[in-house]
Amino acid sequence: MSAVTESFVASHRADDAGDLFGIAEIAAEFGISTRTIRFYETKGLLSPRRINGARVLSRRDRARLILILRAKAIGSSLAEIKHYLELYGAHGEGRATQLRFVIDRTEAAIKDLEARRDNIETTLAELRLINRMSRRTLDGLKEKQLKS
Repeated sequence: MSAVTESFVASHRADDAGDLFGIAEIAAEFGISTRTIRFYETKGLLSPRRINGARVLSRRDRARLILILRAKAIGSSLAEIKHYLELYGAHGEGRATQLRFVIDRTEAAIKDLEARRDNIETTLAELRLINRMSRRTLDGLKEKQLKS
């Protein structure tokens, strides 16, 4: 970020507005690369402003980034995330629709994870049984070899 841009961002913070964040600052805060932020911008998920050519994110962009990272962490696709963010609307008029989307998405994810857990538990039980049977068979073979 250029000195002019840093000065501009700092001047906004001095007013206690705290409205603007440099892309490197946000990247460091969330442990992601600046390239990731630029990628989300190209996908239409973030809309940073430019001051003297440098990307500057607003509080709204920062909040959107938090939502994007949370949604990615639970396995949402970028298309789903974009749809979710667009549901909100310009002034929050789509909040109820957005919440219904979240409820539907999380219920589906819960069902999927529970099914996976059931499959894992079944597989573990089968593997334990195979392991016990194999150990018994091996112990039997060892006893036969000792008797011979």
